[in-house]
Amino acid sequence: MNYLAHTKELEHTDVMPEEPVLFMKPDSALLKDGKPFFIPDFSQNVHYETELVVRICRLGKNISERFACRYYDAVTVGIDFTARDIQSRLRGEGKPWLLSKGFDGSATIGEFVPMEKLDGIQNLHFHLDIDGQTVQNGYSGDMHYSVDQIIAFASRYFTLKIGDLIYTGTPAGVGPVKIDQHLQGYLGEEKVLDFYVR
Repeated sequence: MNYLAHTKELEHTDVMPEEPVLFMKPDSALLKDGKPFFIPDFSQNVHYETELVVRICRLGKNISERFACRYYDAVTVGIDFTARDIQSRLRGEGKPWLLSKGFDGSATIGEFVPMEKLDGIQNLHFHLDIDGQTVQNGYSGDMHYSVDQIIAFASRYFTLKIGDLIYTGTPAGVGPVKIDQHLQGYLGEEKVLDFYVR
């Protein structure tokens, strides 16, 4: 819930949350190296959510926003897969989102690009193509909470460790995935993510 257009498309609210909305995924959710994503048999409505992902490079706790840029060294594009039917049920029951967000393979990750090759963390364009058609376009400057604000906020509650990954929210355009679709994620014009749905 870090892009206003996305909160509107899910009909949650037209007002952004007063603080970043956080959830966690276990390491078994990570899917890398172009391996296929397998739609789980417990959901009939799995959605892609394309996000910028930053890689933590230093141990940190209670990080000041002005120093947060020292704690990440690379960025890529990833997908936060969400079992939307399960999420809706859990929301309705007032339960945590874990089952709908943290299942095996639900966090795809692309190849990382070092920060020194980029023009600032809040000046990045990214997009997702499915079968050659662009379905999501994002610009990090549109984030309600900047990457540095997210890191400062999260580090109040969790010690950030080297290798931790922070997905920073998805822009509008999320939708369901289907078997045999080809997903490709781009950071600017550079393709950093490429895999199939099975």
